[in-house]
Amino acid sequence: MRARYTAYIRCDAAMLLDTWHPDHRPPTVEFAPGTRWLGLKVSAVTAEGDDQATVRFTARWRVGGGRAGRMTESSRFVREQGRWWYLDGEIEPAPA
Repeated sequence: MRARYTAYIRCDAAMLLDTWHPDHRPPTVEFAPGTRWLGLKVSAVTAEGDDQATVRFTARWRVGGGRAGRMTESSRFVREQGRWWYLDGEIEPAPA
């Protein structure tokens, strides 16, 4: 999870794509211009057997001089041949 967050901070598409499981990887990724990442908080890691896990996290950002935003997601990961791969994630609705 931290490697993926670092890739977003650096706008490093190759690094981000390299964390995605090949069967789930999009062909490209784009980054929102002017985004400044403010922090990552991992709130839960749930093992689902030896080779599957879910990571719940909240990421915070700001675009330009605007208000800070936050997103909470539960991401699914799978381990194959000793390596953890990102499969997909479900973004939680923002609080009202």
